[in-house]
Amino acid sequence: MRKRVVVLSGSVGSGKSVFSKRLQDQYGAEVVKTRELIVKRSPKVRVERKALQDEGERLDRVTRGRWVIDALIEEKPSWFTDQGPDLIVIDAVRIAEQLDAIRSAFGSRVLHLHLTASDATLKTRFKSRRSKFSEAKTYRDLRKSATERKVDELRQKADVVIDTERNTPDDVVVRALTHLGMLSTFTDPLVDIVVGGQFGSEGKGNVCSYLAPEYQWLVRAGSVNAGHQVFLDPVYNFRQLPSGTRHNEKARLIIGAGAQLRLDVLRKEIADCNISYERLSIDPQAMIIEESDVAWEKQDASLRRIATTAQGVGHAASRRILRGPDVRLARDIKELAPYVRPAVELLEGAFHRHERVLLEGTQGTSLSLYHGPFPHVTSRDTTASGVMAEVGVAPRMVRRIVMVCRCVPIRVEDPKAGDGTSGPMAQEISYKTLSKRSGIPEKQLREAERTSTTDRQRRLGEFEWTQLRRSSLLNSPTDIALTHVDYLDPKNAHARRFEQLEERTLNLIEEIERVSTAPVSLVSTRFHWRCIIDRRQW
Repeated sequence: MRKRVVVLSGSVGSGKSVFSKRLQDQYGAEVVKTRELIVKRSPKVRVERKALQDEGERLDRVTRGRWVIDALIEEKPSWFTDQGPDLIVIDAVRIAEQLDAIRSAFGSRVLHLHLTASDATLKTRFKSRRSKFSEAKTYRDLRKSATERKVDELRQKADVVIDTERNTPDDVVVRALTHLGMLSTFTDPLVDIVVGGQFGSEGKGNVCSYLAPEYQWLVRAGSVNAGHQVFLDPVYNFRQLPSGTRHNEKARLIIGAGAQLRLDVLRKEIADCNISYERLSIDPQAMIIEESDVAWEKQDASLRRIATTAQGVGHAASRRILRGPDVRLARDIKELAPYVRPAVELLEGAFHRHERVLLEGTQGTSLSLYHGPFPHVTSRDTTASGVMAEVGVAPRMVRRIVMVCRCVPIRVEDPKAGDGTSGPMAQEISYKTLSKRSGIPEKQLREAERTSTTDRQRRLGEFEWTQLRRSSLLNSPTDIALTHVDYLDPKNAHARRFEQLEERTLNLIEEIERVSTAPVSLVSTRFHWRCIIDRRQW
């Protein structure tokens, strides 16, 4: 970022201190207050408003306003080098000569921001001020200073003038950042999205884990009813945190506003992965799933008929939609306070710094509440656009959409309600059939194909081409990640290069690219740390 120096001016009570504090807290600005410079240059002066005003006026007469910049050169020499801070705030100048001297030293890097408000508003704010030093007894006494009376004349020299009476403190910050060139221009797409193209369990976790080292931010949507299994030692199942959490320990983590949290699950993952307060951010709007939500779903007969995971997700979502008083969000939970930060603000900062973001969806497109075969669906929209909405990512910021598909789609089986209750599959096949085709023992297949959240046996089906086309229409993928190619031929499990894949697999990939109109850029050969054949051009 280009080094910028914000020079503030304005009457007492115009909002200068509030503004500089927000730039310091939110954007890491280095702030210097001219009253502190006065105290350091004149240590015998009393730390009260009238004495500081008088001493400032004396220094102005003696140095013709140069004392501010001279003090900075003496105390902050690094500020005048390339190693100095990127954003400096000088709070505040009182006369034109002070401003001219600062401009002479810093040149075009200076933005002079003048804050103003009506006299009545300034008087009201003065009465409610709580200052660290002794103030004038009345607003009238404050205005006896000639410099204070004339300070509003600096608006004629300012680059930007903002009326803080008609703007909130946040409005002032946004407008100032615009002039500083610190707001994202949305011209450089930095977000890559991973979504499932079928009924879930496509292998998104391992794909996200593989891609994770390339990103500065890993973002998770969805809820605890989706477990993303990652090859680690031992294998780990992520239900709340992004799947790349342990494969890129430098990346910052975000759980989006549309996510739903089970506090016990979240606590365990934070502890297991040794996550610091600084690394993980949870949007204040993320919702808490209560034990009553879980209990309600477990006893509801209609949900049992569609083989729900009964994790409380749907019931919690319905409570949120009804906007009842019993809804708790992340911002309401004391133990989450150190993690709570708005995702949209964090991502805007990331975009400004041109940092890359990996956004991880959950479940599969054919389980979408709106686009799946109702009622055999989940309680959210699982498409790329649904994931973007949950987290707060605008379409223009998306660079790639990776849609993950299995060679052999699955749906969950509910042994209590009978086969097939989780929803239709175009052509279901048996484990015996798959074992015969793949050469993998049936027992091994059954052990591998159990759900990561509820440990249920999965059902198997033929690859559905109409499903692929529909999911491609809904997600507009730029890339396809094809997983479980060892189910087509056991020789694929040992392939390290694309041309080493068995011929039938190559033919399948060619057809997938035709139907989806997207390249198969990633091929997962087995569940292993070295399992991805990477064909990407990005």
